[in-house]
Amino acid sequence: MVSVHRATAGDPAVARSFRYDGTFFAIRLEPYLVEAARVHPDLATELIGLVHVTQTTPRALVHGDISPKNILLDGTMPVLLDAECAWYGDPAFDLAFLLNHMLLKAAHLPAHATRIGDLYQAICRVYLAGIDWEPAATFERRCARLLPGLLLARIDGKSPVEYLDDATRVTVRQRARALLAQPRDRLADVLAACG
Repeated sequence: MVSVHRATAGDPAVARSFRYDGTFFAIRLEPYLVEAARVHPDLATELIGLVHVTQTTPRALVHGDISPKNILLDGTMPVLLDAECAWYGDPAFDLAFLLNHMLLKAAHLPAHATRIGDLYQAICRVYLAGIDWEPAATFERRCARLLPGLLLARIDGKSPVEYLDDATRVTVRQRARALLAQPRDRLADVLAACG
């Protein structure tokens, strides 16, 4: 993922080829963050702020749907599937989207939460070390602030995860709301707050 972002960062030809702002808004930002803002009007300012930042930070080619089910291995090389919402935008979306799946799976499978947390941290370490298009701390801050919005969106957006029971949904909702109200700048701090 970081290699795709690094290879396409600041590339005007890629930016022209993947200028799908309307599509990305319609299939990612509106059903996730805008819908969560409708359901949680007390957090609308924060959630719509995340939409604005994501829409106005064009940096690299963004896949838009990086989740475990969309990653296959060809030997040791990952192959990303389902790129129908690929867009030249904020690569923080891709990392936050993937890490969101880790947090949701840890909530769903508490017996495996430590191992999933280790995977979360390894993904962060590798990704952040590969950033060369902007300061890593600037990127991490955007990603850490977007992540709880996506977490809340998978509970109360238009595409909720199906595998969480009601009690776990309540817990995830409370954690996401708390992180939106008091944002973190580091991805490790988001993980710790969700533990």
